[in-house]
Amino acid sequence: MTAPDGATAGTVLVLNCGSSSIKFQLIHPDTAESVAHGLIERIGEPEGRIVFHHTTGTEESLGPIADHRAGLRVVLDMVEGLGRSLHEAGIVAVGHRLVHGGGLFYAPTLIDDAVVHAVAELSALAPLHNPANVIGMEVARAVLPDIPHVGVFDTAFFHDLPAAAATYAIDREIAAAHGIRRYGFHGTSHEYVSRRAAQFLGREYSDLDQIVFHLGNGASAAAIAGGHPIDTSMGLTPLEGLAMGTRCGDVDPGVLMHLKRSAGMDVEAIDDMLNHSSGLKGLCGVNDFRALHRLVGEGSADAKLAYDVYVHRIRKYLGAYMIELGGVDVIVFTGGVGENNADVRWDALAGLERFGIAVDRVANKAHESGERCISTPESEVRVLVIPTNEELAIARAADALAKSLSC
Repeated sequence: MTAPDGATAGTVLVLNCGSSSIKFQLIHPDTAESVAHGLIERIGEPEGRIVFHHTTGTEESLGPIADHRAGLRVVLDMVEGLGRSLHEAGIVAVGHRLVHGGGLFYAPTLIDDAVVHAVAELSALAPLHNPANVIGMEVARAVLPDIPHVGVFDTAFFHDLPAAAATYAIDREIAAAHGIRRYGFHGTSHEYVSRRAAQFLGREYSDLDQIVFHLGNGASAAAIAGGHPIDTSMGLTPLEGLAMGTRCGDVDPGVLMHLKRSAGMDVEAIDDMLNHSSGLKGLCGVNDFRALHRLVGEGSADAKLAYDVYVHRIRKYLGAYMIELGGVDVIVFTGGVGENNADVRWDALAGLERFGIAVDRVANKAHESGERCISTPESEVRVLVIPTNEELAIARAADALAKSLSC
């Protein structure tokens, strides 16, 4: 697994520490070349899984991974195995995907002790993600202390949402005291994809009104007017908005009080249900779309309803955002489901020809990857599939900040 001397020179190591997983990638930010990438998942469970892709092949192993610190040590050991030691490998920066920046962080940020502490303090707003992000920063900074570490925040793109979109209609003093507002998430993806859409079309970013659907196990929508987000579906936390793999999305807040009063559920039990056993999984028992389609094909009424709820929520946000924007130039699908599930794209946009939206059935069904247009030539609204690359966006942001420090 040894790379030629200098093969990693000028790279950025991107770390994405989730609640029970670590994704990583070693990227040349200028060329977008990925030297290596991998995934460690099921951290803390009896049997974890490690997948490592590099220039000479793929390695996979199973075994217990006690915690994120142990997982990150595995990541760094694998990266070091590509050739030279970490301290000699030519890594110019480490980019950390950080989920919740609250009202404090809205630009790529050089990580120091104060930033680590602040992200830890924001864990109340993202209890599943920020604690893991903190561990990632602590371990990576300890191993690579002489390299700039840069935090890129999932909430940053939506920092300047219009007040009417960012504000919840609750007691303003309570909201202010506890930092309650719509923060939005998947911001790195929404910004990257919307910019790529403009480049794909040969248009100025500032000239396009776009609606972007990031559809994966987590799912979100964003309305972007001339390069500036004006609304997004996720809110204080990543729980609001579209129906997702295991998250409920929009729900009447009264449901929570009802469950407390009638079912005797405490806050922790309700929180766990809404985040981990709702969405598609709560409705039909599975959150993987391949399994969902199989169940639909077998005649499962629960699976069919789950699919219909998922699509209905997409169409609901599409309609709302078209009105907010006063019309739309481009609709973009990204994320694992958005990029790969032709049925979801077709059903989400079916029957909207009167609004200038017409999907080409053949183009939509084509087994292609990469950036592509799936609308008909006559469609007034262009419909695109743009694969997201959050890691590349993070690498470039980290590289740019690192270079500015050396000037």
